[in-house]
Amino acid sequence: MRIGLFGGTFNPIHIGHLRAALEVQEGFHLDRFYIIPAAIPPHKTLYGIANPRDRFEMVRLAVSNNPDFIVSDVELKRSGPSYTIDTVRFFESTLTKGTSLNLVLGLDAFLQMETWKSYMDLFLLIPFIVMARPGAAGSESKKKLKIIGNYLQSNISEGYKFNPSQNCFVHEKMKPVYVFDVSLLDISSTKIRNLIKQGRSIKFLVPEKVENYIKTKGLYL
Repeated sequence: MRIGLFGGTFNPIHIGHLRAALEVQEGFHLDRFYIIPAAIPPHKTLYGIANPRDRFEMVRLAVSNNPDFIVSDVELKRSGPSYTIDTVRFFESTLTKGTSLNLVLGLDAFLQMETWKSYMDLFLLIPFIVMARPGAAGSESKKKLKIIGNYLQSNISEGYKFNPSQNCFVHEKMKPVYVFDVSLLDISSTKIRNLIKQGRSIKFLVPEKVENYIKTKGLYL
């Protein structure tokens, strides 16, 4: 079984998150795709962030019609900051034989890996799937790969080399880093929160169930 782990604040989750997740799940033939809301995001202030249980419920509603998508409360059950290394180790401890994990994240987050807790351990534990916006031309694609390659060699290990046949960076001892183009829609949680504060509609930016939950709970006003 192949599993994807996709963490984040999801404040709130929107169709950009969901479309990217679906494309990764299909592209890598993942049997299960866990979406994991952070309880206390280590890299963000808590101001303006909805209660963890509200964010969890919005994700649950958003994926309720997709049996391959599962919302996990593992970080909500854990005290202190929601560190990815702790979450990966938790899932590693529950694996059955023949199951593999993949850590899914956006390019911007990946390029800040050196600020994450025990980030070097992550490269020893789990393959990365880095979601990136498709380039308009070949030169853009090469530029993106160069940025990732330079980052890996400067901050992680000079042993990482790009393998064109697999579209990933490989290493003799560390896990591979896959680069995967997804339809990154021009939608952000910040934009959605601002629209709500302005009294404007967020219809079609979030699933209808999430929109109704936000209205019912009076979130982000």
